[in-house]
Amino acid sequence: MTISNTFPKLWLTLVAIFLFVSLQKVSSSHLLYEEFSNLSPPVIDKTLLPSYHFRPPRNWINDPNGPFFYKGIYHLFYQYNPYGSVWGNIVWAHSVSTDLINWYAVDPAIYPSKPFDIYGCWSGSATVLPGGKPAILYTGIVDNFKTQVQNIAFPANLSDPLLREWIKPDYNPVIASDPSINAVQFRDPTTAWLHPGNKHWNIVIGSTREVGQRGVAVLYRSKDFVNWTKAKHPLHSSKGTGMWECPDFFPVAVGERQGRDTSATGRGVKHVLKVSLDRTRFEYYTLGTYYPARDRYLPDQASVDGSEGLRYDYGNFYASKTFFDPAKRRRVLTGWANESDSVADDVSKGWAGVILIPRELWLDENGRQLLQWPVEEFDRLRRNHISVANQVVNPDTFFRVNGIDTAQADVEVTFEISSLEKAEDFDPSYEGDAQAYCAKNTADVKGEVGPFGLYVLADSTLRERTAVFFKVFKHQRKHVVLFCHDPTRSTKRENIFKPTFAGFVDVDIESTKTISLRSLIDHSVVESFGAGGKTCITSRVYPSLAVGRDARLFVFNNGAVDVKVSELNAWEIRTPLMNRQI
Repeated sequence: MTISNTFPKLWLTLVAIFLFVSLQKVSSSHLLYEEFSNLSPPVIDKTLLPSYHFRPPRNWINDPNGPFFYKGIYHLFYQYNPYGSVWGNIVWAHSVSTDLINWYAVDPAIYPSKPFDIYGCWSGSATVLPGGKPAILYTGIVDNFKTQVQNIAFPANLSDPLLREWIKPDYNPVIASDPSINAVQFRDPTTAWLHPGNKHWNIVIGSTREVGQRGVAVLYRSKDFVNWTKAKHPLHSSKGTGMWECPDFFPVAVGERQGRDTSATGRGVKHVLKVSLDRTRFEYYTLGTYYPARDRYLPDQASVDGSEGLRYDYGNFYASKTFFDPAKRRRVLTGWANESDSVADDVSKGWAGVILIPRELWLDENGRQLLQWPVEEFDRLRRNHISVANQVVNPDTFFRVNGIDTAQADVEVTFEISSLEKAEDFDPSYEGDAQAYCAKNTADVKGEVGPFGLYVLADSTLRERTAVFFKVFKHQRKHVVLFCHDPTRSTKRENIFKPTFAGFVDVDIESTKTISLRSLIDHSVVESFGAGGKTCITSRVYPSLAVGRDARLFVFNNGAVDVKVSELNAWEIRTPLMNRQI
């Protein structure tokens, strides 16, 4: 059946009611506010609406789904509520771009319409098959929300580069659970890869074994991409980690930045397994080795599963998906940032959620972690450049960066530390919890080497400000660099969730005594990259004074030693085409 270009609002409203009644039976990432799921104000509040981060014009958005490149066009699908700014009525919305920055919206590709997805079309992935035919695998919800199954969809017309229409064959579902599977937590199939030996297709589906709450990457294989068989054992699993949502499994090159096709194996690559932990609402990844002959993935000894492991982003970042871009031979990462205000706020403003700037992703030369950086196309949005060089910031001082509108900006700065001799001792009880350490050592807590960094989305009197900063500690004859977002003074509004976010930065600060920072500022989004993309943090903030042209940017130093801004470059960012309907 060809999926229609329209979808019945009345039917979706009834589904929302069924969802509300069945809420206690649903195991998912979101709560349904049925009374709000079909409400959208006639005029949306654009005061803090992000301008250059991907978003629809209004309503709720969550997980990015199935990004891929086809006939010169980048395709992005995402979970979307067409009728309200809270979760519900979810469809696979569809947008296209030639540069990952300027976007056009086409009609939704997938929405509930068949017995195999009647209660929901949840997240999944896309694979471009040999000959250039894309295929989508996605999770369908059936049996009054008691069962999650995996379905397939194909383009109706391969000659259409925009792939406007999609067919969901009646032989769906292509993968159903068996008695060994927790059918209520069995979702989000990955992009497929070809086994190098038997040439079978392989995918992973996220799940959990409730006894012991073991997270599981369930492995399936297929000769024809339609008939799938479960492997005897998972690709990987880990006890005590809970449900693994939105898994992603892909190779990265050793010793070079260039990306690798998802099916690449063997010498010269390591593999990445990323999972979104429903338990913590953060994402974690491991680096390791894929053994195709054994159908196993084994993390490196230093790479830890679960909440003590590595993260793409140490802030508001979830449900991410990567894809291999054959046009520029790179691995591209997309992730979702939810709001941090209340449901009532989301309803009144008429929008919720953004997809963060696409990031190129590659293996650090030390082999211990991944690096990330905004895709090069983003730089085309820069205008009105200003720069500062060789400016010393004395202890307990700050200076304002003038000359551009900083509510919508891109800032790159390199700091040079005059001395590390006075660095404070690191408390080892926080060794695995940078976020807790940042909450204890906020930007207002004066230290020795730091905190130093930027006040972004600040008003002229600094009553409102979001601090993006570094602080350096001594630890076992070495130094520890803490990278933080502190939005605790970001707004005068009440009922705003304002957590500190933080990560440690794997740098040899003793040798260089320098560290770099890049922050993308977009009205209610602050997306930061520490030390060239070694540690990344995203926050949602909602200033009430530092809005629009009243937003200011400052460099500050609350430490006891001088810090020099060896170079600062900042640009205004113009608004791209954002999901214009075609």
